[in-house]
Amino acid sequence: MPEAYSLGEIAAFLGAELRGDATLRISGLNTLQDAGAGQLAFLANEKYSSQLRSSKASAVILAAKHLNSQTGAGRDVDSTLYQGAVLILDNPYLGYARVSQWFDRAPKAVPGIHPSAVIADSASLGEAVAIGANVVVEADAVIGAGSYLGAGAYIGARSKVGENARISANVTIYHDVVLGQGVTVHSGSVIGADGFGFAPDGTGNWLKIYQIGGVQIGDNVEVGACTTIDRGALGDTRIGNGVIVDNHVQIAHNVVIGDNCALAAYSGLAGSATMGNNCILAGDACVVGHVTICDNVQITARGLVTKSITEPGSYSSGMPLMKTREWRKNAVRMSQLDAMAKRLKNVELIEEQAKDSGNEQG
Repeated sequence: MPEAYSLGEIAAFLGAELRGDATLRISGLNTLQDAGAGQLAFLANEKYSSQLRSSKASAVILAAKHLNSQTGAGRDVDSTLYQGAVLILDNPYLGYARVSQWFDRAPKAVPGIHPSAVIADSASLGEAVAIGANVVVEADAVIGAGSYLGAGAYIGARSKVGENARISANVTIYHDVVLGQGVTVHSGSVIGADGFGFAPDGTGNWLKIYQIGGVQIGDNVEVGACTTIDRGALGDTRIGNGVIVDNHVQIAHNVVIGDNCALAAYSGLAGSATMGNNCILAGDACVVGHVTICDNVQITARGLVTKSITEPGSYSSGMPLMKTREWRKNAVRMSQLDAMAKRLKNVELIEEQAKDSGNEQG
């Protein structure tokens, strides 16, 4: 059975105003639509507010504005949209995110080294590490205290994994890679593979450029499944603190990513691109090589950055890349082109008829 917590405990943890029975036990989280007895739901998106009345959740995290509404003009009547217990927060989604850790059912790592693991004599292991089956840790690698290496994980020579990191099954970390504290890397990801460096030799063939840099990743970074972060050709590929990277993201050699950036699935940065702090690449957004993006920039889905961006804001793909507000206006106009063409044709026809009429009268 999952562990249960009292609603009073949850409210105290979140700093939420509680209206309802503080002793009510909560054993799980769910959506407004699917929650049942003993479960906590949340309302963060306005379009789901209609589900409040029918929700069977034992309690809901919501904003004060969703608690009461007027039933008619001039009638100050309590018409609570949800009849169960509530936790009132200014940011319900953040509250849900914070409490979700209490109900995480992922197996907890148990400190110890599986007998099938291969650990180099010169490797250094911190206290309370958990190392799964068939893990390989190469010479002079360092694994920080409290870290977990899942089954089949590979840590290359001289690489360093910070304290309390979670390296999932079948992750490959090449040599000379440095991961900070609290880093999570999900299965199938590869960190430190060679960047895509080749020089034409003049005869139609390609000559490999050996990638002699490394990778440096800051603290509290999360890397999704099947993502690749290439090592630098000269110098290191660098990722700042607090960065979140989705599944299937490509980060090429010598890319620099600032703190607290977010990269959604299928996004990518080509070699030597630089992105500032607090930037977002939406799904399938791409940045070409050797350009610089300043702080606080958002690139919408499938956006292509072909030149440096020096002003914060949201940008979308057009011809060329443009501010999202301008792109949306132009996108609307594109959908109106056919109607505009027909109106223009009618105007031209009227002008032509008027001209012919004038000629006849002359």
